[in-house]
Amino acid sequence: MPSLKDLKMRIDSVKSTRKITKAMQMVAAAKLRRAQDAAEAARPYTERFAAVLAKVAETAKGSDDAPLLLRGTGSDQVHMLVVMTSERGLCGGFNSSIVKTARNKIDELRAKGKTVKILTVGKKGREQLKREYGDLFVDHVDLSEIKTLGFANAKAIAVDLLSRFEAGEFDVATLFYSTFESVISQIPQAQQIIPTPVPDTAGADGGVVDFEPDQEEILAELLPTGVATAIFSALLENAASEQGARMSAMDNATRNAGDMIDGLTIQYNRSRQAVITNELIEIISGAEAL
Repeated sequence: MPSLKDLKMRIDSVKSTRKITKAMQMVAAAKLRRAQDAAEAARPYTERFAAVLAKVAETAKGSDDAPLLLRGTGSDQVHMLVVMTSERGLCGGFNSSIVKTARNKIDELRAKGKTVKILTVGKKGREQLKREYGDLFVDHVDLSEIKTLGFANAKAIAVDLLSRFEAGEFDVATLFYSTFESVISQIPQAQQIIPTPVPDTAGADGGVVDFEPDQEEILAELLPTGVATAIFSALLENAASEQGARMSAMDNATRNAGDMIDGLTIQYNRSRQAVITNELIEIISGAEAL
């Protein structure tokens, strides 16, 4: 049975931990508001951009003269998986859920005899995948020094991917990240970005569209921008998801610490009462002996 001193030290230790988790919860809540606003503000642009790109690309899809980003290499043997996670931990199952989705995809592709390459964005995902799939890594993007995500960060990743694609290093690229739904709900996603997917229903609304300048020139500009836009949107969704998951995790940790303190306090008071009772018995017994 722990002594009163041990219990007191344990209570003080848990109280200190609760202060830390409470502070982290408040910081995450403040960061979440900014990250959520950024993610939600980007969604209409991303959706509209995808719609415009689909409209322009629908007539070129399947043509031998279509840009490489649109028609693809004609093979799906080599897959590049871009796994995007956080740089820091203490955010519940946020990173693990993304990594789990990536693991399932890796195992599925390898079972089909495909070649898999992995580009990691964020330290935590790399740490989780390193032991089992370290030989598949081709590069890593460190965003730990970035305070505010910008389009330039996404464009740098996109330029690297596009140069690898043009060099024939892979046939298909897929993004893995989490979409922010709420503080308690972040949904892992797997989104193909290379070659650019074009819905078959892109032209369902009908109508005739004239292009100025010509379609090829527009696609040459839009397709690479579309890759960067998808990556930027994923980065923003991930940032909001990370802060939401951290806020929820720290709230649970604070509650658990409070419950632990209550339990330890009860145990401390009972032990202290037992010590006092024993001392009183010894004093009374000693007085009676005299």
